[in-house]
Amino acid sequence: MRESGRARPAGRAAARDLFEQVRLGYFRLSPPLRRLIYVGVLIAAVVLAFGAGWSPLATFFVTLTLLSFAALTLRFPRAAATVLVVFTWLAALTLLRNGYGWSSPIITALMVLGPLAGVAAHLIRWVPPWSTTAMALAPAGLAAAVLGALFAASAPAVAIWVAYAAAAAVLVHRFLQARRVRAAVVAGEQQQAGHRVREGGHASPAPGSGERAGPPPISVEEALGELDAMIGLVPVKEQVRSIAASIEAARLRREAGYATEPPMRHFVFVGPPGTGKTSVARTVAKIFYAFGLLETPYVVEAQRADLVGEFLGATAIKTNELIDRALGGVLFVDEAYSLINSGDGQPDRFGAEAVQTLLKRAEDDRDRLIIILAGYEKEMGAFLTSNPGLSSRFSTRVRFPSYAPGELLEITELLQSRRGDRMTGGARSALLARFDDVHRRALVDELGNARFVRSLVEAAAQARDVRVVGAGGSPTTEDLVTTVEHDVVKAFDELTARYRGYQETPSLEEALADLDRMAGLEPVKRQVHAIAAQLRVAKMRQERGLPTPPQMRHFIFAGPPGTGKTTVARILGRIFAALGLLAQPDVVEAQRADLVGQHLGATAIKTNELVDRALGGVLFVDEAYSLINSGYSGGDAFGTEAVQTLLKRAEDDRDRLVIILAGYEREMDAFLASNPGLGSRFNQRVLFPSYAPHELAEIAVLLAEGSGDRFDDAARRDLTEVFTWVCQEGLIDGLGNGRFARSLFERAAMRRDVRLAAQSGATATADDLTTITSADLRAAVDELAGA
Repeated sequence: MRESGRARPAGRAAARDLFEQVRLGYFRLSPPLRRLIYVGVLIAAVVLAFGAGWSPLATFFVTLTLLSFAALTLRFPRAAATVLVVFTWLAALTLLRNGYGWSSPIITALMVLGPLAGVAAHLIRWVPPWSTTAMALAPAGLAAAVLGALFAASAPAVAIWVAYAAAAAVLVHRFLQARRVRAAVVAGEQQQAGHRVREGGHASPAPGSGERAGPPPISVEEALGELDAMIGLVPVKEQVRSIAASIEAARLRREAGYATEPPMRHFVFVGPPGTGKTSVARTVAKIFYAFGLLETPYVVEAQRADLVGEFLGATAIKTNELIDRALGGVLFVDEAYSLINSGDGQPDRFGAEAVQTLLKRAEDDRDRLIIILAGYEKEMGAFLTSNPGLSSRFSTRVRFPSYAPGELLEITELLQSRRGDRMTGGARSALLARFDDVHRRALVDELGNARFVRSLVEAAAQARDVRVVGAGGSPTTEDLVTTVEHDVVKAFDELTARYRGYQETPSLEEALADLDRMAGLEPVKRQVHAIAAQLRVAKMRQERGLPTPPQMRHFIFAGPPGTGKTTVARILGRIFAALGLLAQPDVVEAQRADLVGQHLGATAIKTNELVDRALGGVLFVDEAYSLINSGYSGGDAFGTEAVQTLLKRAEDDRDRLVIILAGYEREMDAFLASNPGLGSRFNQRVLFPSYAPHELAEIAVLLAEGSGDRFDDAARRDLTEVFTWVCQEGLIDGLGNGRFARSLFERAAMRRDVRLAAQSGATATADDLTTITSADLRAAVDELAGA
């Protein structure tokens, strides 16, 4: 990608500089946006053709040809220049044949010569291929013109052979010239590298010295090809290619006579584990080395322990020694956020010393060193804000996405091929289904992306070996290298069993059956069944590509206390998880104190942390109306901040989270009226009625059965009488509905135990130990009434 260093005329240099600016702007656009622009230009051209009376078909093909040439020019400008030279050559030959009646064999041979010369010119590096093509075709055309006029009728082959020989001679001359240019550039770079070493730089030891051998030659195309060979990481590849394009533009400006600073920079790599950050760091080192900006393509990898010493002062020494070892290449610091460890509430002076040393060397040695800080995005964001110098010196951020299920399968097959293994079709389908499940649950980052795949490949191979050897006999070569579905499933289940949050997906039928077994709540059950049906049909429509309206994701549970709101929230979480709309059925329960901080600004942080903890499941906020406390003069600024944060996250994370706000009906109505956004985002209201007497009696009986106890017949009649009286007096909501039934059962069981313990010398039967009598129940009622 290098040419001679001769400066070009100022006008041409300005034009080249303008072209490179346009080219950089082009590559900063995302590929979908580029394609959209092309389609828009095509449509506009066809519409213009209809309006102007041109041929739409001809206009379409002309515009398509021009757009293709523009894309070629922006991506490969030298190739485009060569195509233009060859096209001019072919157009001139066509005119000569039509206008002057030249011999057809000569014209045909010269037409073939044009593309051949262009291809040969691109094989000769270090000199511009388009000028080589023009230089080869010019004498060939002149020789053909002279000899064609003399021997066109008698011996046209003479003109053809002489034209080809002239073109070949020019190509040989350009090849020798390219070798001289390359030798001059290499000599200049060696002299420059020697000058850096004399200044105290880093040089690789010579081969045979017992240390690392000198770096091999690497071209930019090879380095970028290595990047393209990686699976997935499309946005990362685009960003690294734009970085390479900016380096090339800086080189061209320097060749044109402009004074430019070396385009060295430091990077921040953010993303989940196992997404190829270290591999891309090695590719970046090779790219900068191929451009001559680094002395070696090597990467020194480090973590906190490699930078931080055992006492103050030792950290700076240790960090400087590590940087000296990386000079001339790339220093890659993984989990860089661990350098600022605030876990014990005290400032981390050791980590701060390492950061200050890193920042100083990042500036002092920016011409000889690239530093890459890597880690999880959230932690790296906090780390970069901990020191103003970090954000200014590490301004280039590269985000690494998680791998998609198909990409994880590709990585699996690649790792297996390196081992000499392979999978059957059934194993491949079973593994893809499990990768889809992991991705749906949003657990791929927790499992470790490609690191999890590597462990899976090794575990599946081990399961295969155990299966093959355990079968006895003499296994074939095919048996020893083939992984079947049983091996993959066994390995996957063993590995995922170690990780928090990975469990069998609850079935929709089981969740709804648990709902139906609850006592009472008939209107709630009907509404939840309807919600489940809507969600199920929406999923079926989506799977078949039909239009799907947005589904409800956030709810209001309104009703008196003790009516099963938390229990129904857990069932609703299981329903969403069973339908694949949530990663897990877990419910995070919270109240005002869990969302509101002690000062303004802290509330948003506290609320966001709570939502982050609930992501993938359900956030259940009980007594949500307490977030707007009208008793404060001037309004409740803390609660308002919590509500605003909740509303934003409810919209931003609607595909990964269900939020349920619960409380008394009247208070929840006032709460929803306090902010218009609440009513629009929490538009599904589930009303929980108070329990009837027979439902409360059923709850008490179910609680007793769950504990291995029972009420005798007289106690059952007393239960109904007690609950009937409480409901008729309008006391049940104040007593807590189902909570009152639980308290009554627990107090009655305690009174039974006290009665049996007082019967000294008597031997209690199993029936005595598990039966609650009417006397026990009435004693419990008296105690609760006295309390």
